[in-house]
Amino acid sequence: MKINPFLPCIHYFKGINHQLVEDMKHSLLLIFALIISSCQAPEPKVVKKYSIEQFYKNTRIGGGAFSDDEAKLLVSSDDSGIFNVYEINIADGTRKQITKSLEDAYFAIDYVPGTDELLYSADKGGNEISHIYHLSSDGTVQDLTDGENEKANFFGWSEDKKSFYYTSNKRDEKYFDLYKMNTESWTSEMLYENKDGINISDISDDEQWFISTETITTSENKLYLDNRISGKRIEISKEPGSYGSAGFSKDNKTLYYDTNVGKEFSYLNKYDIETGKSELIYETNWDVMYSYLSENEKYRVIGINEDGKNNLVILDTETGNQIDFPEVPDADIKAVRISESEKLMRLTIGTSKAPNNLYVYNLETKDLKQLTNTLSPEINAEDLVSAEVVRYKSFDGLEIPAIYYKPQNASSEDKVPGLVWVHGGPGGQSRIGYSSFIQYLVNHGYAVLAVNNRGSSGYGKTFYKMDDLNHGDKDLKDCIWGKKWLQSQDYIDGEKIGIIGGSYGGYMTMAALAFTPDEFKTGVNIFGVTNWLRTLKSIPPFWESFRNALYKELGDPFTQDSVRLHAISPLFHAENITKPTMVLQGANDPRVLQIESDEMVEAIKKNDVPVEYVIFEDEGHGFIKKENEIKAYGQVLQFLDKYLKEEQEIQKD
Repeated sequence: MKINPFLPCIHYFKGINHQLVEDMKHSLLLIFALIISSCQAPEPKVVKKYSIEQFYKNTRIGGGAFSDDEAKLLVSSDDSGIFNVYEINIADGTRKQITKSLEDAYFAIDYVPGTDELLYSADKGGNEISHIYHLSSDGTVQDLTDGENEKANFFGWSEDKKSFYYTSNKRDEKYFDLYKMNTESWTSEMLYENKDGINISDISDDEQWFISTETITTSENKLYLDNRISGKRIEISKEPGSYGSAGFSKDNKTLYYDTNVGKEFSYLNKYDIETGKSELIYETNWDVMYSYLSENEKYRVIGINEDGKNNLVILDTETGNQIDFPEVPDADIKAVRISESEKLMRLTIGTSKAPNNLYVYNLETKDLKQLTNTLSPEINAEDLVSAEVVRYKSFDGLEIPAIYYKPQNASSEDKVPGLVWVHGGPGGQSRIGYSSFIQYLVNHGYAVLAVNNRGSSGYGKTFYKMDDLNHGDKDLKDCIWGKKWLQSQDYIDGEKIGIIGGSYGGYMTMAALAFTPDEFKTGVNIFGVTNWLRTLKSIPPFWESFRNALYKELGDPFTQDSVRLHAISPLFHAENITKPTMVLQGANDPRVLQIESDEMVEAIKKNDVPVEYVIFEDEGHGFIKKENEIKAYGQVLQFLDKYLKEEQEIQKD
């Protein structure tokens, strides 16, 4: 007889206690439930919402010039509510406020060498007519460039550190001459008279050579090497392209420059003045934005615009090896400065979840020290979102890069509205980095797609020139296809997508509402152009050397181009606008005059369309005072909640 091998088990189970069987059934069901639940999407994260006031308790900071003893940094910060000049002690990070302006923004330039005195820059109410001021050790302030309509820009120190160079348009408001000011007598002399709009870019230490640039178009310029003594001029730009100065060698025999001639992206060259030969010294597959040598040429600093984010390369000039330094996660290195001793390096680093902070890196000890913590102490960075680079296909198949901010609580069960964000320019670029305004919108449930439509910088010269004499057409379609990309995300409410932007982005907002009135549910125009004919005719005098370049890209309002400029100006098509609109404007804006926004708002009102208008009497092209930013951007959210989210969704939140 065969014995059933399973019989003992059967007998065993027959003898099991009934309650034990029930317990086992319950355990199996529990295990099964756990397996099923593990396959389901996790619960959306609960994110704390912050007020606009909390977001603007952040501190913006910039600059960072070393004192003579390299113990302090001179910086600009809006910790007081508006930008003022501060000193930071490098040893312990303590900060001291130096200037106490309540009305106008003050920006630090540098210490006066050999003293504890300093220079700073300021304009009046955002009018961009900046002057250079000297603050003495006893607190006395002197306006060094006090012409009524004089715009002056600091240009660097002389080799002996007893004078500084600056450019000024006091002789002719259209052109900038180069001056040298002695810091003992505070008197100046002209070194270069600019009669034809050819601007000085650099000067050699022996003051014999100038590098000057002549703008041809917004994507092309000429680069010259001028001998101040003999008057001889050598053109470096023998082939058409974009050129930029990267300074002279300390022995005055070599100049450095970047160019994109023959390639899509800018690369770094050097030019031997004696032989007239150029040589490639650095390139990568992104634009070299800037480059310079440290004081004694021990290091070369190279800034690279890598897919909407800064990348920094520092080379040891003797070995050619790259200098490594600690990485900061999600970092975007905005600026660097190496001290005269070449022992310390100041880095300005931002992330998409925190404003710029200042660090000092010791090149000898390899120690990296963070000096500032600019994020509001009331905000948990984990409640903010990291920006990511995305790409989508536009109407013609062209790939469009964009910077994307997705709310943490967005899901297919809890859909969120979206915003297409358009940068200024027209040749600007949305970049990875911190924006209190964008993070505020995302924190309150808006997905933000910052598009880099064709014509944006940073993606090669072909892409950059794609919108020339075509504004309001293909670049606008790129924004509309950005909206379509948002609609394709299952956590976006495709019926609730608006458009927002400043300056050129404000133009694109109004163009979208006027020319494609059914695409976006609402729009926010921040000091945007609405009448190209007026804007191009009223270019500030100090932009004279760039006037023709702007006309070649956008159109000349004094020629037959005026027909096209009229056609692409939203003001003349305002009758098409049917969606709620918000407009923000600075009264002192020299680029987009207030009348542009005044007329646009009045035209929209005639359509019986909701329109909100916010004007700041003490701002220019960009809002810089915290109280104004809080008012402006707080009202933007209220507007979007009312016209994009709708009341029923607000109540649900």
